[in-house]
Amino acid sequence: MVLLVPFDGSDLAQTALERAVEFSEYTHEDVLVLSVIPDDGEYAVERGWVDAPEAYDPDAVAARFESLVADIVPDAEFRVETPEDVSSMADVTTDVVRTIREVSHEVDASIVFIGSENAGRVSTPVCSVGAPLSEDPTYDVHIVRHAA
Repeated sequence: MVLLVPFDGSDLAQTALERAVEFSEYTHEDVLVLSVIPDDGEYAVERGWVDAPEAYDPDAVAARFESLVADIVPDAEFRVETPEDVSSMADVTTDVVRTIREVSHEVDASIVFIGSENAGRVSTPVCSVGAPLSEDPTYDVHIVRHAA
């Protein structure tokens, strides 16, 4: 089994990664860090990855995230996925959530560690990936709401 950590470079994602590593010391499960990086400049601006859509280079963002992860957990496995747009009706966040769910099932994740200010609240903001991920009953969820 695997502890899966969706990673977007945010302080909350970094804290979620640290918590997953602490948990893995007790369970001896592997930690897989997953960055889902859409090919969408507007999404990158919304996430604070770049200042302008035309400055967006998904490969550069992936390299930055991989470096951040290596600083926190040098031996963690790092994986990057680019979501495929399966429906013109879906927004980018939906594609990101779908990709995380697909990977969690593929790797048989036992727990998904999510860094999200919004996951689990009664009202679900459109931009949150945490709430839809926390609804999947096939894995446990550890939600980090406060950066360490």
